[in-house]
Amino acid sequence: MNAPVRGTLYLVPVALGDAPWQSFLPQHAQTTVAGLRHFVVETARSARAHLKQLDYPHPLRETDVRELPADPVSASDAAIDALLAPALAGEDIGLMSDAGCPAVADPGARLVARAHVLGIRVMPLVGPSSILLGLMGSGLNGQSFAFHGYLPVTEAERDERIRALENESRAQQRTQIFIETPYRNDRMFEALLRVCRPGTRLCVACDLSTAGEYLLTQSIGDWRRTSKPELAKRPTLFLLLA
Repeated sequence: MNAPVRGTLYLVPVALGDAPWQSFLPQHAQTTVAGLRHFVVETARSARAHLKQLDYPHPLRETDVRELPADPVSASDAAIDALLAPALAGEDIGLMSDAGCPAVADPGARLVARAHVLGIRVMPLVGPSSILLGLMGSGLNGQSFAFHGYLPVTEAERDERIRALENESRAQQRTQIFIETPYRNDRMFEALLRVCRPGTRLCVACDLSTAGEYLLTQSIGDWRRTSKPELAKRPTLFLLLA
C-alpha cells in the first residue's frame, strides 16, 4: 500500500516593519507564498496585511487562514491536527507569525513539532529574524548566546533578572538577548543603565530592516553619557555582554 501523499508546511518569515518585500525576502520565498492557499497564523488580521505586503495574488476572502490557539502548548493534539488537515490531505500550508520568523520567539513550534510526528515535510523559508539581525550587528559574542524573551515586569524582579543575566554573561562570555513590550522600552533601558556595571556592553537594536532602523553598541558607562535613544512604542531588541 502506498503511503498517503502529504503537503508541505512552509515556515514563512514576514516583515519586521513597514518595508517592501523585496528588501527582506528572496524572490523564491515570495513565489512560494504566492502559490499557497492555506495558512496557519498567529493573528488573522496581521497575516492578511502581511500577505498584501507580499503581493499575494489570490483573493484573501477565498484564502484559508486559520489562527493558532491562544496557548498552543496546552492545546490538544486534535486541535493542532485540525490546523494541519490540508497538509494531511496533500495541500501545502504556510505558517506565519505577526513579525519575523515563525516558531522563533513566536508561536508555532507546537505546530511544527506535530507536523514532524504526522510525516508532513517542514520547509523553513529564508527571511528576517530580529534576533539574528541584532546579534549580527551588535559586535557581541555570536559563538555563545541565549534568547530570553520577556523579562519580569515588576521592577524588583526585573532588576534581579538583569543582574543574573549579567553575571551569567560574565562567567560564560555569553551574549544575553531579550525584548520588552514596546511601551515599556524606556523603563527597560533605564533599568539596564542603572543595574549593569559600567564595562558591560549593551546593544540596542530598534526597527530592524526598516528605513528607521537604529542599532548601536556601547558600554554601559558610555550609554550613561549618551543622549537616550527614542525607543517608545518601537520594536526593540536588547543584547548585553559582560
